[in-house]
Amino acid sequence: MSKNKIFEVRNLARLAVVAALYAALTIALSGLSFGPIQFRIAEILTLLCFYRKDYSIALILGCFIANCFSPMALMDMIFGTLATAIAVIPMFYVKNIWIASLLPVISNAIIIAVELLLAFNEPIWLSMLTVGAGELVVVTALGCPLFRLMLEKNKRFMHLIGSKKNNI
Repeated sequence: MSKNKIFEVRNLARLAVVAALYAALTIALSGLSFGPIQFRIAEILTLLCFYRKDYSIALILGCFIANCFSPMALMDMIFGTLATAIAVIPMFYVKNIWIASLLPVISNAIIIAVELLLAFNEPIWLSMLTVGAGELVVVTALGCPLFRLMLEKNKRFMHLIGSKKNNI
């Protein structure tokens, strides 16, 4: 996508809505979104990066905003946002959504486990397991079927998100 198209009003609005939706879902479901065992439902939105790379901007921003409201705000703003950035930036270049869905699982399992170790001296392997399992359930087990079986078959939805991928 050219730089000019990124700054078109329609595209900026699309990115703003995704960032706001990520932040709102995370904050509204904060009991599930933060801590050593997480089921951050908003993480399903990371799969949008599989279809368009500019969604990575929205998700990184949405994650940062949501993490401002975390019980560990400063650490989550740094570590959580870094984990999201590492996951979503390369996602567009992966050819299979199931494989792409593993990027947030791996990055969050490792980086958030390090954060929990530093903040609470949580055992790193246990944190990797719990955070990774929560991410796997949300993004891979729930998100991939949602996108593959329901949303990709909906031409209107695919047009709405601006997908150019021909994997339908």
